Formats: sequence, C-alpha cells, structure tokens
Amino acid sequence: MIKAGIIGGSGYTGGELIRLLLHHPQVEIDFIYSTTKAGKAITAAHADLLGQTDLKFTNALNLDIDLVFLCLGHGNSHKFLLENPFSSATKIIDLSNDFRLQADAVFKGNKFVYGLPELFKSEIKKAVAIANPGCFATAIQLALLPLAKAGKLSNEVHINAVTGSTGAGIKPSETTHFSWRNNNASWYKPFTHQHLGEIGESLNSFGTDMGKRYFLPHRGNFTRGILATAYTKFNESLEVAEQLYGSFYQNAVFTHIAEAPLHLKQVVNTNNCHIHLQKHDDILLVTSAIDNLLKGASGQAVQNMNLMFGFEENLGLNLKASAF
Repeated sequence: MIKAGIIGGSGYTGGELIRLLLHHPQVEIDFIYSTTKAGKAITAAHADLLGQTDLKFTNALNLDIDLVFLCLGHGNSHKFLLENPFSSATKIIDLSNDFRLQADAVFKGNKFVYGLPELFKSEIKKAVAIANPGCFATAIQLALLPLAKAGKLSNEVHINAVTGSTGAGIKPSETTHFSWRNNNASWYKPFTHQHLGEIGESLNSFGTDMGKRYFLPHRGNFTRGILATAYTKFNESLEVAEQLYGSFYQNAVFTHIAEAPLHLKQVVNTNNCHIHLQKHDDILLVTSAIDNLLKGASGQAVQNMNLMFGFEENLGLNLKASAF
C-alpha cells in the first residue's frame, strides 16, 4: 500500500485521477491539494464522487509522500516543484507538458522519463519521475510507432484527429462553452500543435528516416475521446502491416488491434487504445481511438504508477466502455 498526493485535483484530469485511485487496492489518497478550494469537499468539485469519498481539499502538503501526481496547468509544474521540494524518496508523475521534451527532462539531477508504456516500459519501471504524455500525442504515437520501428515512415504522414471538449480543460473559454461547441466543429493550431515535439522525439528514437508529419487537430461537439487518422505511403500488403502492429503490441496490456473500423464508444471510459488498419492502393490508413482523460491523461498516469511500484500494470484500470 502506498500513499499518494494530488496537486490540482479540481479539474477534469484531477477528478478522473481521484476516481481511479479511490478504487485502487494498493493506494491511499493522503491529500488533494488546492489553494482555492481548501476545506471544501471533493464532491463540491466532482459531484460524480458523491457517496464514494468524504475527502476534502487541503492547502497542506506532505512532502514525504510516496508519490505525488501533478495535475497543474502547463508551465506550472516546474514552478511548483521548485517552491515545494518533496523528499528524495517521493516519486513524481507530472501530467503537464513541462518535462516531456528531452531538453526539459532533467530537474534537480533527476530525469523525467517519458511515460508511454508501450515504448518505454522498462525505463518507467526504474523511474523516479514520469512525464505523462499528452492526449493527442498518445493517440498519434500509438498509431505510428510500429511503422517507425520498421523504418516505414520515410514518406510524408498526414494526421487528422478530433477531440472532445474536455481536452481543453475545465476552465470555460469561447470554444468550450455549450452554446458554441454544440452542433459545431472546427480545426485549431493547424500543423503547429504543441504535441508534435514529443511525437517527433518518440518516433525518431528508433533512428530510422522520418518523413514530415502534418497534423491537423479538430474540436468535436462531444465531451471526451480522441479519434485520430494517419495515412502514409506503404508499398507492402495489409497483411504485412498487420504483422508489424501485432508484433509490436503483442505484450501491450491496453493497446489492441481491431479488425473492424473504429468508433469512440469502444474506448471512452477505458484506458484502452484501439487501432485499425486499412489499405487503399499504396496508402496505409491507421486509425486510433482513446479516451483523452484516461489513456490520454489520468488512466495512463495510473498505469505508469503501477509500473513504477511493481504492481500489475492493469491494476485498478479494468474499465468497461459504455458502448450504447
């Protein structure tokens, strides 16, 4: 049994993390830190947890905790850790983008390991600090990693992905409130999305030639989930592609290859990534689907925690999708 603390528990990722940890058999939540909600019940921010916990937000920290999750806005985790030096025995999982890139990964002598279990499982098991991947980055990397390893990404890759409104965080904005988002669709950050950096570092880790990647993200009029499509030239058969993906993910607990085309309801409310392959002439189309708040954030953070502490990788994460 380990004790965990959560920094920034009032947002979407914090709420999902609390939900998962409350039912994890090897974790006790020691504190949920908030400077703005200290003293208030957790259920005041997360009504879905009514009847499941009597915990309250606090502005007090236990700096000798076994593990701390940082669910802060991008750019705030580095500052928080500087101002609040945790024990050298405390392990850290950061859900922001502060430590994902190699140039930012070293903090006070410790290196943040990039927390994509399908690629860096052995490193995660030995890590003291994890940089949890971004949601788009997770969906896209899992779609492309087998091709990168096989040296089959030397041509241009075109990627489209649509995400639910929770991907923008809990703070209301012009493009997240109901009246704008409902019955609507739009693209944003064309070809410049911040997740391209971490995607590139992972794909390039195999040392093979890489073509340019063109990523166009979209806002969907739904709350959660990411459906990503990527296509590139592939001169071999669909059967060869299926063998590449099957071999790459043969030991992956949560990433599965689907025979039929995908839809979001297969993965929403789970920590799974589903992948589908289709061939058209010399083009391979790869589709991936995840829940942006689980496999794209809090679920993957718990998966990384399980690996760091020697628990079963899927412990506390056997969640079923609501398919209808």
